Order: sequence, then structure tokens, then C-alpha cells
Amino acid sequence: MTFTLYVDEPRWRAHLQRTVDATPGLVPVIKGNGYGLGNARLAVESAALGVGTVAVGTTWEVDAVQAAFAGDVLVMTPSDGAPDPRVLQTVSHVSTLKALTQAPSDAPGSTRSAAARPRLVLELRTSMQRHGLAATDLAAAVAALGAAANDVALEGLAFHLPIDRHGGYDPAAEVADGLLRAQAAGLPIGTAWVSHLSSTELAGLRAAYPGATFRPRVGTGLWLGDPGALEARGTVLDVHRLSRGEHYGYRRRRAPRDCHLVVVSGGTAHGVALEAPRSVRGPVRRGKELAVGTLAAANLAMSPFRWAGKRRWFAEPPHMQVSMLLLPGSVAPPAIGAELTCDVRHTTLHPDRVAAG
Repeated sequence: MTFTLYVDEPRWRAHLQRTVDATPGLVPVIKGNGYGLGNARLAVESAALGVGTVAVGTTWEVDAVQAAFAGDVLVMTPSDGAPDPRVLQTVSHVSTLKALTQAPSDAPGSTRSAAARPRLVLELRTSMQRHGLAATDLAAAVAALGAAANDVALEGLAFHLPIDRHGGYDPAAEVADGLLRAQAAGLPIGTAWVSHLSSTELAGLRAAYPGATFRPRVGTGLWLGDPGALEARGTVLDVHRLSRGEHYGYRRRRAPRDCHLVVVSGGTAHGVALEAPRSVRGPVRRGKELAVGTLAAANLAMSPFRWAGKRRWFAEPPHMQVSMLLLPGSVAPPAIGAELTCDVRHTTLHPDRVAAG
């Protein structure tokens, strides 16, 4: 019983290299489930790409990445861990900044060694409103840094930006505005760690701020930017012929007609059929979502598994490690041991194995 993510390695690695070549200063993002590939594997691939810095989501992900990657690691969420010469910590609150610059263990008048000096990135709040220093916090941040000029290493400013451009939103303009405010407050703007900017937007910022280094943090566009290089498949475990009205499954549902019940590896533990709430705009999209909800109310849900060129219906909600599908009696069923392609959300994918294919 295996649920496998197959990777066309030559095609996938060619995409990785093209992305790195086209994106100066690129910082690969390695976080969560490793985009279905695993954080340790992505750390190895980042080392092979020759980048000097990668980014992780939380401090809990640092150790696994450092074991396979010898460069610097940026923690993107606010953190206040012990100083590590290879780790850049993100700070988004003045109180955290003061705590890091005024460690109680420091003797008055002493200067920290380089190894004990926290490497900090200050996150500035954007219209995303997730976390970051507000404009009104900048003066206090400058004061805290000035009081500990020899005890911390400021590694730049960070901007986490919205993805949606509707309503004329311009993320590059928001970064430019943030840099101007930071510069006016007395913060150095030598390095800007940014997200979700196009190559054209990055080029515009580099032209406007020739003295600054822009470091785009890229996850999805790097690891999943060529969907055709990745394919998840579940193994067929059993196939049963059901007569109309025959019971099946945990809930003892009845077969709506003569059909085949296909049992395939791949369930919620693998990330099958898991999805985040989506932002819906426009009458067409709203109509589709309404139709899906109406079908769900009737206990009908389309599975992500494909056979004979079509997605097939779930027989019932997926189990933890397997799914049960209904196949019309007129369609020849797959053989036990065959593999069914599965459309998955890679940020929730946990395959049993990752293999070349």
C-alpha cells in the first residue's frame, strides 16, 4: 500500500535552475511539509543550487535544514531564539528587539562576541497586516538598535506582501514607501527581504534603489513552479463489484446502481482531499462553489483520483490512509496494483515516498 509522489527529476531540476538564474538574490523557502517533497530534501537541493541563504517558516524547522545546508537560514516568522551565527531571526515587535539587544546576562559595558551577537531582520508591517513593526514603531526600533550597536547585527528589512493585485494594488510601491519611511527614521536600507514580487517589479525596485540588495523569498514558484514535473499516485488495493442497493463503507451507504468499488491508497493522512478555504470572486466562481456545496449536501463529492481520463466520485469521505471510489459498471476498473493519478494540494501533501518517475 503506497501513496507516491513521482518527480521527473531532470525536468524539475531544470526548472529550479532557470528560476534561480532568472531571480537575482533568490532565497529558497523551505517550510511546513516541504511542499510535499520534505524539508530535508529541499535543503539538499538548495545546496546543489549554490544559494547562500534559505528561509524557513519557524525556529522548529531550522535544525533539519541546517543538517543538510551549510549556509545561512532566515526564520521568517517572528522569533527570539538563542543567537546562532548561521541563523537570521525576524523581529516584528519593539519589545522583542529590546529584549534581544539588552540580554540580562551581558555585563555592563561589555561587547558580545560575533558568535553571541543576534543577527536580526526587522519586519515592517505591510497592508497584509499579519505582523511587523508599524510606522509609529520605527523611532523606538532605531533607539533600541542605537543603544546596542555593537551587540546585534542588523541584516536588513523584511516585507511580506499580499498576492492579490485587484483594485490596482501595487506591492512594489508599498515596498518603496516602506523603505522611504525606514530611511527617514534612520534605519539602514541595505538589504530588503521581500516576497510575492514579479521579476518586473523587482527590476523596478532595483533601479529605484541601486544601493539596496533585494532578496526575494520564493517557495511555491520555485519548488512547484512546473506542475508537470510532479505527479502523485495512489495504489489500487481492492476492486469489488457492487449491485444496486448493496451496502458498503463505514456508513453503510447503498450503491446507487451496479458499479465497481475501488479502494486506493491515499487518504487524509497523505493530504488527499484537504484544502484551505478559498477567496471567491465573481458570479461564475460563486456559482461553482454553490454547486459543490449542493452536491456535498447530497453526500456527493468528487475525488481527486483519476481513472480512464476522468476524476471519479468518492464512495464516502476519504479514510486516513485509503479512499473508496465509485466507478460506473460500464467502465473497466483498474487492476489491483495499478496506480491512479491524484490531484493534490502540495502544501498539505505527505506521501509515503518520493520517487523518480
